[in-house]
Amino acid sequence: MTVPATDQTEQPVDGAALRALRILEAVATGVGPHRLGHIAAETGVSKPSVHRILAQLGEAGFVSADGSGRYAPGPRSYALSARLAGAHGAGAESILRQFQSTVDHTVHVALRSGNQAVYVNKIEGNQPYRMASHVGMQLPLHSTAIGKAILAHLPSAERRHLLAESGLPARTAATITDPDQLETHLAEVREQGYALDDEENEPTIRCVAAPLLDRRGRPIGGLSVSTVTFLVGIDELLGYAPRLTETAALLAPWYVANATPQP
Repeated sequence: MTVPATDQTEQPVDGAALRALRILEAVATGVGPHRLGHIAAETGVSKPSVHRILAQLGEAGFVSADGSGRYAPGPRSYALSARLAGAHGAGAESILRQFQSTVDHTVHVALRSGNQAVYVNKIEGNQPYRMASHVGMQLPLHSTAIGKAILAHLPSAERRHLLAESGLPARTAATITDPDQLETHLAEVREQGYALDDEENEPTIRCVAAPLLDRRGRPIGGLSVSTVTFLVGIDELLGYAPRLTETAALLAPWYVANATPQP
């Protein structure tokens, strides 16, 4: 019996695309980041193939390597996760849009990814300007409102290790670059329940953010309101803090259930 030419060239069901998806799934499963050997064992794919596919996924932004042979979901994975979950997240979307309508400025949600955070939601404000931010964009932790809300709620040893690895580069003249000063500042953030970025990451941009906390009180990300300094005063911005913290508490369970932030 002659086999049709189309069958002779057909790729096996477990082709390259499915192997990449299984590897990405293993990277995002459980408590990570994961070592290459663990990923190979979980997927049944050889270590050389896993290494090659992880490199490709890393170049595309779907996987992040921590420099010690371990891998975690990358910024594009977080953005994709939020988009897919958003199809069933009408409740979270409704909460975000209602909150944005009360503040009338741009609101962001970002999830932690290693020593950075990644925007997974953005609702633009009804103002005569547009923020340059976008879903999938990475942001530093030490100089942003969302980042400082995350840092403030990490265990102190983990926070010190993370900041030692990433450093405290000056993004603007207002960035806090002294570790002791930042620790004092983060203690205040913890006590008040929200963080302020007063032109510390970008000139003329001022933000206030509250953390998204899991049931253990660990931060997985944050919710922020972003404004420009020449239109919104600091007192007006801080006036949104009570509603901001309430909204973050409402949203946190949904993001914990539907996203895979790095622990």
